[in-house]
Amino acid sequence: MTGRLDRWERLLERQLVALPYVLLAVSTVLALLGGGQDPWLTAGLSALAAAWMAPARRGATYVAGLVILIGALCTQDVWYASFFGFTGYLHSWQYLKGSWRLAGVSATAAVCVAAYNGGLPEPTPFAVLTYVFFTAAIVGAVALFSFVGEVTAERSAERKRMVTRLEEAMRENAGLQAQLLVQAREAGVLDERQRVAAEIHDTLAQGLTGIITQLQAARRADDGGRHVDLALRLARESLAEARRSVHAVGPGQLAAAPLPEALRGVVSQWGELNGVRADFTVTGTVRPMHPEVEETLLRVAQEALANAAKHAAASRVGLTLSYMGDVITLDVRDDGAGFDPGRVGEAGGFGLTAMRKRVTRLAGTLDVESEPGAGTAISASVPAVSRA
Repeated sequence: MTGRLDRWERLLERQLVALPYVLLAVSTVLALLGGGQDPWLTAGLSALAAAWMAPARRGATYVAGLVILIGALCTQDVWYASFFGFTGYLHSWQYLKGSWRLAGVSATAAVCVAAYNGGLPEPTPFAVLTYVFFTAAIVGAVALFSFVGEVTAERSAERKRMVTRLEEAMRENAGLQAQLLVQAREAGVLDERQRVAAEIHDTLAQGLTGIITQLQAARRADDGGRHVDLALRLARESLAEARRSVHAVGPGQLAAAPLPEALRGVVSQWGELNGVRADFTVTGTVRPMHPEVEETLLRVAQEALANAAKHAAASRVGLTLSYMGDVITLDVRDDGAGFDPGRVGEAGGFGLTAMRKRVTRLAGTLDVESEPGAGTAISASVPAVSRA
């Protein structure tokens, strides 16, 4: 659209440059065909006017000379007032400034009106008033149309500036979009790495830890068949969870049972594998939660139990799942060795960090209470977003 407007403007500019010569040629031809007063003088004055309109000569002197030439040509034939006189109006407004524009237009109008009347008006009030009236009417019309043209040109220029700024903004926006796409891609890669790291920790790492524990127990036991069977079961389950993690599918426990039943199965299996009493309790009205809420609570339970197996040396562990209006809470308590929560970062523990990230991502909170020799209590609270 902008390119088409530019082409139209360039075409109009070329036409305005050629128009005075066209008007001069038309006036000359009509004057010569009409058998004016002196054809050679008419032709000579026309040639002089064409030379005077050369592009290098512009300004007040040029306009003054142009008006004089128009007046001289009008004495040869009135056709010059009808056609070529328009050049005086056009160039007076184009090449003069301020009130000088009106002076140039008025001089041209006075010459042309005199030519129409066959000379200057007679010294009578009616003739003078008529002459002044037509001259002023022409000046007013020229000033009005010229002013409208200037306003139109200014608005066109403003639109072009706006389009230019818009195009620059679009180019900048395109650059920003490209930058945002790169950042989003990098953020997506980082998120996927963190997801895979968390899934590996929650599935493969915990499963391999359990397998190692069972195989070590089998080596020490006189009859290690039970521990080997448990290790094989852990290996199969870990492999299945690894495959589900690769395809970004939720935990297999939640695919087969509601959250309370899935947690009950996790607690029961953990107690069997570690030989520790593990209790599970549900309070409140059970209702289906959003898959991310259920997966987060299941992973928190698995991580808390894994930590208890590795570090707590507890004799009893208890999990409580509480449905409380707009919040759902999971509490995990053990009577084990405990630890100093303030020094967890020094040990580089990934488990608590992963739990906290999972819970925080859902606008939840994770509280850890523990001290050496007094056991550990972990409480995860997340918004109770129901399943759609």
